Amino acid sequence: MKLVSWNVNGIRSALRKGLQSYVSMENPDVLCLQEVRALPEEVEMDLPGYQLFWNPATRKGYSGTAIFSRTPLESISRGLPAFLDDDEGRVITAVHKDFYLVNVYTPNARRDLSRLEYRTQVWDQGFLAYLQHLEKDRPVIFCGDLNVAHKEIDLANPKSNWNNAGFTPQERLGFDNLIQAGFVDTFREFTPEGGHYTWWSQMGRSREKNIGWRIDYFCTSSVLRPRLRSAAIRPQVLGSDHCPVVLEIT
Repeated sequence: MKLVSWNVNGIRSALRKGLQSYVSMENPDVLCLQEVRALPEEVEMDLPGYQLFWNPATRKGYSGTAIFSRTPLESISRGLPAFLDDDEGRVITAVHKDFYLVNVYTPNARRDLSRLEYRTQVWDQGFLAYLQHLEKDRPVIFCGDLNVAHKEIDLANPKSNWNNAGFTPQERLGFDNLIQAGFVDTFREFTPEGGHYTWWSQMGRSREKNIGWRIDYFCTSSVLRPRLRSAAIRPQVLGSDHCPVVLEIT
């Protein structure tokens, strides 16, 4: 089973830049998108065999997530009821017979860190509690743009970005808490070395120079570790300032 996650930075823009061609080439069983920034009725796309599930933000043209699946799903839920208020379309959860699949677009702390307290004291804690609640029923796979580079190895210039949004001690601690709760950073199961990134600034030819950050992830409950077959990053796939990340499981 192949799962793909991609922050498309606007699905309509990504479609103009080859999103459908990429899906045809990659041929995922499930495609999770973040930052779709559109309502379903505003999007024209043709993905034969896929069911399309959307969770747009209340605010038009902002945030939003979606899951497109050709694999049968038991149900879909939107948001994090009883854990977090989410009118920004940041979480959509699919119930598969073997696991929960949670697609998340984590709030950014903002350049001036004005949203850091909400991000770390409210969102991160509520999201972890939600995942642990789901785990009581069956294993969890969660994916998406988590808006944090966990370790120094996960960005090209850690020293100059110390305490910048996405690399503050508080945000990194939030990811530590996910790992300590038993979740597995699947990419690091297969690739221990640095130099692999999923987001690049659109300034200064950063992508061409590979001056990037790894902030997009697939993580799983530890019980799923024996089922992991590969985890990869697709930096050659253009169409967004992020690139797709891929997980294959049995």
